[in-house]
Amino acid sequence: MRGVARDVKALLSSIINLYVFYTLCTIVIKVVYMALVGSFPFNAFPLGFLSCVGTTVQAICLWMQVNPKNKEFKELSLEQAFVDFVLTNLVLHLVVMNFLRVERERE
Repeated sequence: MRGVARDVKALLSSIINLYVFYTLCTIVIKVVYMALVGSFPFNAFPLGFLSCVGTTVQAICLWMQVNPKNKEFKELSLEQAFVDFVLTNLVLHLVVMNFLRVERERE
């Protein structure tokens, strides 16, 4: 049974690696777009950039918790690690949406 759990953790680790690569590509696209087109709604770029960076950091933390080679989080279950990731992402994006709403009301 432990071999199956190790295989699942290895698969999740590679999926999370792809997700981190995707978020890093999104950051690069946002920066290139801002450099070429400009940042008309200025608050949209920093919030989008910080949202991507925050999501990348949280995905890396999830990867550290799921990685079978990491012995520090050995007793942490996959479910608890995933719930932590989802809840912190929810809080991050609620803060981003709230700040966008506040800035839009000022205009």
